[in-house]
Amino acid sequence: MRLRPCLSALLLLGIAGCTVGPDFNPPTADTPPKWSGTGPKPDQTSESKVTSDAAADDRWWNGFRDPELTSLIDRARDANLDLRQAALRIAEARAAREVAGARDLPTVSLDSNYTRTKISRNGAISLFGFPGGSGGTVGTGAGGALPSNGFNIPPFDLFQSGFDANWEIDLFGRTRRAVESATAQTEAAAENRNDALVSVAAEVARNYVQLRGTQSLIAITQQNLDAQRKAYDLTKAQAQGGETSNLDVEAALAEVATTEARLPALEDQKTRTINALSKLVGREPGALAVELSAAKPIPPVPAIVAIGMPSELAHRRPDIRKAEADLHAATANIGVSVADLYPRLSLEGSLGIQAVRFNELGDWASRFYNFGPNLSIPVFNGTTYANIHLEEARQQEAALAYENTVLGALHEVENAVSAYTAEQVRMHALERAAGANERSLSLAQQRYRAGLSNFLDVLDAERRLFASQTDVANSQIAIATDLVAVYKALGGGWADYASQAGVNAGDAPMAQPVAAKP
Repeated sequence: MRLRPCLSALLLLGIAGCTVGPDFNPPTADTPPKWSGTGPKPDQTSESKVTSDAAADDRWWNGFRDPELTSLIDRARDANLDLRQAALRIAEARAAREVAGARDLPTVSLDSNYTRTKISRNGAISLFGFPGGSGGTVGTGAGGALPSNGFNIPPFDLFQSGFDANWEIDLFGRTRRAVESATAQTEAAAENRNDALVSVAAEVARNYVQLRGTQSLIAITQQNLDAQRKAYDLTKAQAQGGETSNLDVEAALAEVATTEARLPALEDQKTRTINALSKLVGREPGALAVELSAAKPIPPVPAIVAIGMPSELAHRRPDIRKAEADLHAATANIGVSVADLYPRLSLEGSLGIQAVRFNELGDWASRFYNFGPNLSIPVFNGTTYANIHLEEARQQEAALAYENTVLGALHEVENAVSAYTAEQVRMHALERAAGANERSLSLAQQRYRAGLSNFLDVLDAERRLFASQTDVANSQIAIATDLVAVYKALGGGWADYASQAGVNAGDAPMAQPVAAKP
């Protein structure tokens, strides 16, 4: 007879290893063997060439060879408030995983209570033949018959203290599937953090390029303004000497005023860009004004831009990795719902002491206990089947979301590379146009001084040259920002920081409160 509990325990352990629901199989990203290369082809004079022969550098911003940019990105990755919020969401997901895992552990509680009780003489006790009022002898006791005025129990105290325990055995893996889902959700939160790292680095680089480009535009505008003021002074002197008319003077003055009107907007754009960078590094407006106000050239692009192969995107892009984690969580949730169709077994028990006198609580006779299994077998519940169908639909949706994310990533990279290459070709044409306009202005000035043309020809040549120089500067800005878009589309720039912070290992640091700045 003693073998039966052991056999039952072995059978129980065997059943407990069962986990219902589908197992998760990581999806394979459907990517082409190589990039299409259908975009514009760079010409022989292109400064930068795109190649898939090597994987992209994780710290891609070092390729711009600008220490200031590198410093800003490093500061942003440490202090950006969006990243700190993302770190808290990882901690939140990790806590939810701990909650799910705790369901597989026994629960034990200590209860102590005291009650003062008076039993009603006309209550349930009267059903056993104990009258509440007068009515003769009832029953017998130590002294014979009970009093004829009825059965009477005086008020009494009851002291009780003990432990209650409950342990639901995870027979069919309901808790294990819940932990699996919570773990996948923690991984998804980590990938959200990694995606934010990619976005913050790209946003810092984009704003930094825009700042240096705006400073270049301000310098170009100021140079043209100086030249136009000199032309105005010369024209005014010639008009006073009778060599030209006041019409040329007013035209030169209008050109000066038009160019002056461009400067306030450019200065405003510079201020806004510096403030945007200040926010990205977690600082107040104007905090970086002294550091960034001095003009510097637009960071040069590297000669070789490595983008790797399409198959590498699934490992580099956090949004694809997150989509895979979401699919994993959705698959595990099906198992949680399916487990509700199976029996649930709990072991319950209590142990304690109980007495009507406080000083008797320590007596051995005051002890009580009860224990035993509790088996719940579901017979029919329409909600359970509906939940299974719901989770299956969510899994299919997550699978499609994964495919859509991969497809969108491929398009994003191809489009970014196309824009980067096309802008380089465009800039070379703009540079040729700027050179021609510079020579045209020189000829127009010579002809005007020789009296062979009027001043309007000079003004038109100045406008064309100014527009060409502005177009070249804007194209240089576009090339650098297009390269930032290429690197953002590739999804790198998070692995080193995430490994140091322990993000993927589930050890994301808690974000510290923002300290008030004086």
